[in-house]
Amino acid sequence: MKVGVVRESTPGERRVALVPEVVKKLAESGFEIVVQAGAGTQAGFPDVAFSEAGAHLLGTEQEVLGTADLVAKVNGPSDKDVAEAATFRPGQTLIAFLSPSSNLRCVAALAERQVTVFAMELIPRITRAQSMDALSSMSTIAGYKGALLAADSLPKFFPMLMTAAGTLPPAKVLVIGAGVAGLQAIATSRRLGAIVEAFDVRPAVKEQVESLGARFVQMQLKVDDAEDASGYAKEVSADTHVKELELIASRLPKNDVVITTALIPGRPAPVLITREMVKKMPYGSVIVDLAAPNGGNCEATIPGQSVEVDGVKILGPTSLLSDMATDASRMYSKNVAELLLLLAPGGQMKLDLEDQILRETLVTHEGRIYHEPTRLSLEKGGSS
Repeated sequence: MKVGVVRESTPGERRVALVPEVVKKLAESGFEIVVQAGAGTQAGFPDVAFSEAGAHLLGTEQEVLGTADLVAKVNGPSDKDVAEAATFRPGQTLIAFLSPSSNLRCVAALAERQVTVFAMELIPRITRAQSMDALSSMSTIAGYKGALLAADSLPKFFPMLMTAAGTLPPAKVLVIGAGVAGLQAIATSRRLGAIVEAFDVRPAVKEQVESLGARFVQMQLKVDDAEDASGYAKEVSADTHVKELELIASRLPKNDVVITTALIPGRPAPVLITREMVKKMPYGSVIVDLAAPNGGNCEATIPGQSVEVDGVKILGPTSLLSDMATDASRMYSKNVAELLLLLAPGGQMKLDLEDQILRETLVTHEGRIYHEPTRLSLEKGGSS
C-alpha cells in the first residue's frame, strides 16, 4: 500500500499527519510512503528527515493524491470547501479528523466520489484502541497549553511566593470538565503551584481529580444521567443544567482562573458560564475557554479572540494544537500509524468490518455512508 502525506490546507494549521520516525516504522512494516515537499516543515520536520526515513518526496499535492492508495491528513475536507472532496480518487482511502455530523455535504460528496473515509475522532473508547485515540492526544495538548495560557494572562503569580515584600498567596483555579483536557489542565496548574478545584457532572471522575491534588466539586447526579456508554459526558436535562449553572456560579467568586473544557460529542459546546455569571468573578481574573473551537462554554467567548467583560479577560483559543505542532504531530502520527497497521497489516488493505475499531471509525465506503448519525441526518435532509 502506498500512503500519501500532503501539506495541510486549513489556514493556520502547522501539524503534519505522519512524522519521519513513524514513516520509518511504517516503511519497515511494508508500506510505501510518499510525502509532499514541505509537508512537515512548519511542524519542525524538514524534507531531508522524511527522505532519510525512507519516504519518497513529491513536489505537489496533486502528485501525492494521484499516486497514493491511502492519504493521511490532520484535517479532512469540510463543508467550508466541499470541492476538496473531488481531489480524492474513486477507491482512495482517507484517514483524518472529519467531524462528519458537522460536515454533511462533504460526507455526501466523499461517498458519491466512492472514497473510503475513516474519521479519527470516532475511535471508540476501548482499551484496544487507546493507542489510536487521537482525541485524547490532542486534548492532552489543549489542557497543558490552556493552563500555561491562563498563567501567562493572569496578573498574579500561580504559586505562593514568600518574598522580602511579604507572602503572596497562590492563584485559585477552577477547571470545568474533567476529561483528558481537564485533567491535564489540573495537573499543569498544580505543577505551576496553583490551588485547584474541578467540576464535572460525572461523579466517576472524582477519584482522578483528587489523585492530581485538586478538590472535586460534586453535584448529586446519577451516573447514567451524566455520561454515555463510552464514558463521555452527555447533554443533561434542563433541570439538571439549571442546577449545574447554580453550582458553577457559586464557585466563580472564589477563583482567579477558570479553564473550561466541557464538550458533548457531535454537538455544540454547552454554555456553562453566562454573561451574568462572569460578573461574579474577581476583577482581573481570567477565563480560558478550551471549548472555543466548538462555540465555547462561556457565553461571552469569541473563538480565536481575547475579550474583556466586566474586568474579566476571556480567551477563546483555537490554535493551541498548531502552537504545539511538533509534539502534536508526533502524537497524532502514532495514532494514525496504529490505525493503519490495523487496517492494512503488512501493508495490505484488509477492511474487516467485524472489528469494532474499524467499523465505528468508518464513515464512507463504496458509496455508502456507514456512520449512522450522519446517514440519518442526510436522510432527513440535513445536507440542504
